[in-house]
Amino acid sequence: MALILKLIAGIILGMICGLYAPHELTRLLITFKGLFGELLFFTVPLLILFFITSGIAALPRNSGKLLSRTVGFAYLSTVTAGTLAYLVASVVVPMLTAANSAAAPADVAHLTAFIEMDIPPAISVMTALVLAFIFGLGIAATGAPQLKQLSDQGRDVIQLLLEKVIIPLLPLYIAGEFAQMAAAGTVFSTLRTFGIVLLLAVVMHWCWIITLYTIAGIKAGKSPFALIKNMLPAYFTALGTMSSAATIPVSLQATKNNGIKFDVANFTVPLCATIHLSGSTITIVTCAMAVVTMQNGLDMPSLLTVLPFIFMLGVVMLAAPGVPGGAVMSAVGLLGSMLGFGDAAIALMIALYMAQDSFGTACNVTGDGAIAVLVDKAD
Repeated sequence: MALILKLIAGIILGMICGLYAPHELTRLLITFKGLFGELLFFTVPLLILFFITSGIAALPRNSGKLLSRTVGFAYLSTVTAGTLAYLVASVVVPMLTAANSAAAPADVAHLTAFIEMDIPPAISVMTALVLAFIFGLGIAATGAPQLKQLSDQGRDVIQLLLEKVIIPLLPLYIAGEFAQMAAAGTVFSTLRTFGIVLLLAVVMHWCWIITLYTIAGIKAGKSPFALIKNMLPAYFTALGTMSSAATIPVSLQATKNNGIKFDVANFTVPLCATIHLSGSTITIVTCAMAVVTMQNGLDMPSLLTVLPFIFMLGVVMLAAPGVPGGAVMSAVGLLGSMLGFGDAAIALMIALYMAQDSFGTACNVTGDGAIAVLVDKAD
């Protein structure tokens, strides 16, 4: 919650600077935004490489059937939720963004940074993804303790960078983007539209939770609403912690209260906390469609264009670190490489996602209970 308050403060600070401060101060914030963006884009491939490698290498072995079912149901849930989110957004978002065509005043539309620095990533996002799967599966198959240690230590270094540098400085990064929008005269229409988009995402979270538990309830012969009621402690815990990992003890007990066999619950719930991010996917897809149509002035991408992004999003979510906003950090590379997002669009995506991170996490955690039911009744 402290981070959310800081992000809100960053948005307000950026708006005040863009509207009332001298242009030099706005350019200073834009300069920071540009330099920070270079660091962020440099870090993302390393995050994907080390987190996915470490995650795959750590998957439980000698439990192939249980593992394959859990991963299969989790991935199917994530991809389906993202696809449905696109279908809803393709109808609603164009209606919201149709009026958002405010032109930027000529004297402030092209404010530039004082200093620009290019920091090319060491490897591309797709290269990092392929390497992560090669080494992750290789380590899982051979043991390779030194490579396992290297991937774990690399993950810890990137985690430390996120926790100590990137996450704390996000409010200033967001302030730079909103200062630029305020100076350009588009900030209020943007905020109005994005508020509705976030509400839409939360509504879709609950639609997906009900859908998952309806399917699970039919499979288990139980009332879906009784199953959801038992999972509510996990939902509200996730709202407060903004972390699937921190909610595991509560979601594990809630899942067992739904009558799931203890060995199945003990296996699926901790694993799904890492690989099942349907709520996060709903938010990222919905917000991405809003940013595409508003920030870039483009038409809504077709389903065939967005589907590969959704499929890849379900994979890179394996790299989502256990910090607030970890899912959108993992998705930054795909937003840039597959949807053509630039620095400004990325900054908006991060601000949007962080504003509802607790709700997306709560949807993820609550959905884990439905995955456990489906795995338990799969025999």
